[in-house]
Amino acid sequence: MIEKKEEGSKLTLLLQGRLNTSTAPLLEEEFTGDKLEKTSELVVDMAGLEYLSSAGLRVLLFAKKTMDGKPMTLRNASDEIAMIFDMTGFTGFFTFE
Repeated sequence: MIEKKEEGSKLTLLLQGRLNTSTAPLLEEEFTGDKLEKTSELVVDMAGLEYLSSAGLRVLLFAKKTMDGKPMTLRNASDEIAMIFDMTGFTGFFTFE
């Protein structure tokens, strides 16, 4: 499940449950077309995220590319989720809070 909060041009997405092959396309839909065109900052809050697969990582990388240099922050990653970023070497691609 994805909850959106907009504060001006800042978009925060709150993720719940599992981000895997089944759910990643739902998140990817948030980044397609011109949906991020007016977004100056993207925050992905992972406090409610229980599981992250390679499909989820791919979608987050897609979002980073789509933001085209604008700030993107991953917030509230659990130790398990943070370890996945470390193990895959993706930690350096994102800003974490």
